[in-house]
Amino acid sequence: MRFLLFTLIGGVSLAVAAPVQVGELVKPPADAQQFTIMSTAGLHGSSARWTSSDGTRFGRESLLLRGQVFETDSSARFAPDGTLQHLLIRGFTPSGDAAETFDITDGVAHWKSPVDAGTATYSRPAMYSAFGGPIDLAATLIEALIAAPNQSLAMLPGGEVKAAQLTTLVVGAGASKTTIRAYAITGFSNTPIPVWVDAKGKFFALDAGLTWIRKGYEASQPELDKAQDEALARRSPALLKQLLQDPSGPVAFTHVRTFVDGTRFVEDQTIIVDRGLITQVGPSSQIVPAGNARIVDGTGKTLVPGLWDAHQHVADDASGPMLLSLGITSVRDPGNNNALTLARAERRAKGELLMPMVYPSLLLDGKGPNTAQVGSVATSQDEAIAIVRKAKADGFVAIKFYGTFNPAWVSATAAEAHRLGLHVHGHIPAGMRTMDAINDGYDEITHIYFVMMQAMPDDVVAKSNGTERWAGPGRYAKDVDLNAEPMASLIATMSQRKITSDPTLVVVESLLVPENGDLSAAYVPYLGTLPPAVERGFRQGGFAVPPGVTRADYRASFAKLCALVEAMHKAGVPIVAGTDGSGMEIVRELELYVAAGFTPAEALASATNATARLVGADSKTGSITVGKAADLVLVEGDPSKHIGDLRNTRIVMMGGKIMDADALRTASGFAGRPKTMR
Repeated sequence: MRFLLFTLIGGVSLAVAAPVQVGELVKPPADAQQFTIMSTAGLHGSSARWTSSDGTRFGRESLLLRGQVFETDSSARFAPDGTLQHLLIRGFTPSGDAAETFDITDGVAHWKSPVDAGTATYSRPAMYSAFGGPIDLAATLIEALIAAPNQSLAMLPGGEVKAAQLTTLVVGAGASKTTIRAYAITGFSNTPIPVWVDAKGKFFALDAGLTWIRKGYEASQPELDKAQDEALARRSPALLKQLLQDPSGPVAFTHVRTFVDGTRFVEDQTIIVDRGLITQVGPSSQIVPAGNARIVDGTGKTLVPGLWDAHQHVADDASGPMLLSLGITSVRDPGNNNALTLARAERRAKGELLMPMVYPSLLLDGKGPNTAQVGSVATSQDEAIAIVRKAKADGFVAIKFYGTFNPAWVSATAAEAHRLGLHVHGHIPAGMRTMDAINDGYDEITHIYFVMMQAMPDDVVAKSNGTERWAGPGRYAKDVDLNAEPMASLIATMSQRKITSDPTLVVVESLLVPENGDLSAAYVPYLGTLPPAVERGFRQGGFAVPPGVTRADYRASFAKLCALVEAMHKAGVPIVAGTDGSGMEIVRELELYVAAGFTPAEALASATNATARLVGADSKTGSITVGKAADLVLVEGDPSKHIGDLRNTRIVMMGGKIMDADALRTASGFAGRPKTMR
């Protein structure tokens, strides 16, 4: 959801000059069209769009997202054919100045955004895709796309977007009753983005975790969720049939380097798979495949267990093939739209959806301005207990606490979760430190900065449900002595009690390390294979550096957080690898572990058997062991020496069924294989 937010309807930016402040931004007139920004957890902001008497289009937006403040406006002028001719964006985001411009002068398009600047000959109609700004810019682009011949538009700085109608829905009542249409927009992202327009083709809503919906229709948001999910789901069975092969007999991977037993790489192995299970593992000199076996020559390649992403908020049905193309066959989803999570699980169980196996947590939060956008909100201890019981009944495997949850309710709520056999993890509610959470029943700490919260000043801990959860460690972590109190005792306690850490170092790297325009290291191998808007979105920098702190300070703090992962690993704290991203980041997470002192085998274990053990699935999957499910990935290269070779997926097997990784990539919007990194 974070990626969609920043690529389609607003990026973060780094100040090059003082950004325009709230009082200087344009004020919407009384007759401006109003949109509510909301989620299943409540309201998050508002957006307005209007046209002045001279034909200039304006937008003005205020968004508060878990402590992150976005205040922007836009003014735009258009040619008679509806294409953008001039654009000015002003305001600020969590990373500073949102300033952006676009103009067409004498047949040349010029643009400057927080992440790039460029020119292009303007020889045919094309619509500029703004990096940031209010929803008006995305809405206007969508309206132009729906009205365009063949519902296709050339884009600047590059690419093409297309629309295909999905479904219709009647919303509202009485005089406000109206019929709206959903379209799937492709070309912006690796997966389709659903948007809604009214009968005149005018923007009505964008519903993607966060929802921008026409004011007065907020009660219809769950209907939009359900209708677009069901419409997209109707595409899924055909894709599954196209991409998933069910072998008619045994499959033998021969002469292949293999990561066996979840602990070690062994050369020249043969692995036999039959009826969905691993039936033989051993030296190629000792195992002879049956005559009817399909032979896969593994010479020069490596067979590893299907990867796990321990922190993957699954976005939609189309995420399935994309994750599988990356070698991810299982995920732990640590919080999502509950109804959509359950619907996807049902479709997968029926054989209608190509998707990794998902082990979902229910995200539990309190009520406040920083409530998580997909949280189940508790306003009392009894309500929290009731939510936990419903989570168990619905098939969730864990409870994930979030930052606005009342600290006084953690202990009893965690105890009830444990009574029901549920795992307890999450962010740490504001006002609590890491040891408080552990003592109150946490089995796992989500994000490395919440482990470091133990050593943060009181004012950071008090506001850790907002941006201080990143900014505080960004400012202070570099000066923390991991061998002294309070961190020494915390690490020892986590080791003794086997409290797991889901570090998501790739998240911290993206927030603290890059400047705007830098392509984050996680995405460098995919350069040239992504839709232009996706690649551009990945060039957003980290958070703006506050007064008294430098980018070098933030980078030093990131290095200390990596050192904290190293210290925990050496002490025996269980580590599971997760991305909190698109999934493309999973191998980068492992590269960071190797840089922090893990062996490649230890890093790979954190993304395979360790997560399987965490969710209680290690008796069935997670390692290449006789009797376990055949969740396997064949990669080109040698990850025992170069962990980055895990990106080079060639064959993906899930439950014994075979998928071609290149076909999965094509279905997921990749233009080719990722680059091999050394």
